[in-house]
Amino acid sequence: MLLKNRLQPVFERLRRQGLPLRLRLWDGAEVNLSPAPKVTIAIPAAASLRHLANPSLDNLGRAYVEGAIDVEGRLTDVIEVAAGLAAGNARPRKGLAFFRRPARHDRQLDAEAIAYHYDLSNEFYRQWLDRGMVYSCAYFRDEADTLEQAQEQKIDHILRKLNVRPGNRLLDIGCGWGALIIRAAEKFGAQALGITLSRNQCELARERIAALGLKGRCEVRIEDYRDVTGHFDCIASVGMFEHVGFKNLRAYFGRIRELLTDDGIALNHGITATDAEGGGGDFIRRYVFPHSELPPIGLTLREMLAAGLEPVDVENLRRHYALTLGHWAERFEAAGERLKELVGEKRWRIWRVYLAGCAHGFAQNWVAVHQVLAVKTGAAPLPLTRDYIYHI
Repeated sequence: MLLKNRLQPVFERLRRQGLPLRLRLWDGAEVNLSPAPKVTIAIPAAASLRHLANPSLDNLGRAYVEGAIDVEGRLTDVIEVAAGLAAGNARPRKGLAFFRRPARHDRQLDAEAIAYHYDLSNEFYRQWLDRGMVYSCAYFRDEADTLEQAQEQKIDHILRKLNVRPGNRLLDIGCGWGALIIRAAEKFGAQALGITLSRNQCELARERIAALGLKGRCEVRIEDYRDVTGHFDCIASVGMFEHVGFKNLRAYFGRIRELLTDDGIALNHGITATDAEGGGGDFIRRYVFPHSELPPIGLTLREMLAAGLEPVDVENLRRHYALTLGHWAERFEAAGERLKELVGEKRWRIWRVYLAGCAHGFAQNWVAVHQVLAVKTGAAPLPLTRDYIYHI
């Protein structure tokens, strides 16, 4: 009772925020912080109250993942309440983002980071991605589009921007489960090579290519982008440069330039920070994407130019990613019990926070995603206007 009396100022501070929140304490007592609470935070021990004393989204996410608190309510309501708690903090911080200090990178660390995230389980990803298993921002022509429609539209949008023609050699750096190279070969007539460091992705992509009879036109390799040889008319990098690191961006774009033919076209599709320094918290780096960094779009363009690539078209798909993540989070919730069986309670909690939290972050403009189309500096392989992208 003495402890609860001492906590009254804390409860009053939280009550003044007006959030639809209830606290359930370790002895079963409930404290309603609004007349109609939609979310309950269960506090299993008095020590767990410290997480409400500094309620950044990183801290709350970490407390949930580690079992220091539990939550009940619709996931969208949970995230909104958590964001409200963080906004009321005396030292507010952005949400589920990345460290500001430089990440470490070398070949072994990069391979380990990719395996940690992408080799979790193909079945795990299959439960909540679209049929093509495209794990990047979709492209919605209408907010009512299905996820399947939007992901196919995204792939076609990329391939049209690249002006892919029959017989073109196309390289997909970080090819995932092969959806883009399969589409490039099937619909656009390209000779497509995809590279990945994920064994699970590679194996499934090869199975899909064989089942479609595309072996002579599509290939997937486990290969580091630094080891690729040859020249390509088109190069796509989708969801890859976030794993490269700030200090390696120029070398990364330089390698793309080396692999392009003189009249080649490249497209970089990646998540970008919306603040000048890039990043903010540590949840994603700790639990989801080890060693990752989000370059701001200004840094991205600067390093492209320094590497000899001329940006010719830049498109911000931030709102599209908020919609995409909303679809993923809903599917993830619906498959909850099966996902727990596949990866365990803690990993399920990590991904639950990650998907829903990122959907909120993109909606709030904490992060963005940009497609940057580029050519070798001074080259002019594209039509004079961008009308060609929309000519179907």
